[in-house]
Amino acid sequence: MGFGGGSSYLALLAVMSVSFEILRPTALLCNIVVVTSGTIIFYREGFLDFKRSWPFLLSSVPMAFLGGYWPVKQTTFFLLLGFSLIIAAFLLWFQNSIQKRPPGVPTQSNLPLQLGLGGAIGFLSGMVSIGGGIFLSPILHLFRWDEAKRISALASIFILVNSISGLAGQLTHSTKLDWRFIAPLLVAVFVGGQLGSRLGTKKFNEVYIKRITAVLILAAAINILKDHW
Repeated sequence: MGFGGGSSYLALLAVMSVSFEILRPTALLCNIVVVTSGTIIFYREGFLDFKRSWPFLLSSVPMAFLGGYWPVKQTTFFLLLGFSLIIAAFLLWFQNSIQKRPPGVPTQSNLPLQLGLGGAIGFLSGMVSIGGGIFLSPILHLFRWDEAKRISALASIFILVNSISGLAGQLTHSTKLDWRFIAPLLVAVFVGGQLGSRLGTKKFNEVYIKRITAVLILAAAINILKDHW
């Protein structure tokens, strides 16, 4: 689907009652593994436009670190996660409709808006451990920021740098890393990411996959809120 999968990892691990101290860094590490190759491919193919992307990255990186470092109680975390997943599910469901809006002239650069948007999503990304691309991409399509592939390229590197920065902030705040639990997941998401990136463009209907995922994320979000409200 072009994202790191952070919302899906969080939804599944939360439903499995994984400790939130382990859940947060695990989701970010899985994000990093999945989006690294995609970011490299977008860069090699010339879709990464750093001259236009830098405001989002500049503001998001320190804010993601702050979000990861920010002490958050378990109940507060799961409430934030539940509501974030609900928003992510709706954005995922309607993303293709937003992308298929009639073509128009790309919006001119608005530096304060880009810095604010990147910083806000970055902070949420670090705190909740969602890479942020699932929020940024539909907004950029809505604003007609650029063509679809350039938006996907920005979303990919946005997820990568925010995941690294958020993880650094969490580790500074003494987050636990259970490598016996995490290592098999990193192998699984690497293999799944490689297969998905190939099959997604040839075999599967992108709209159906996104909407099935949206329904699953929404169901998990409702379950999380029910258990922690």
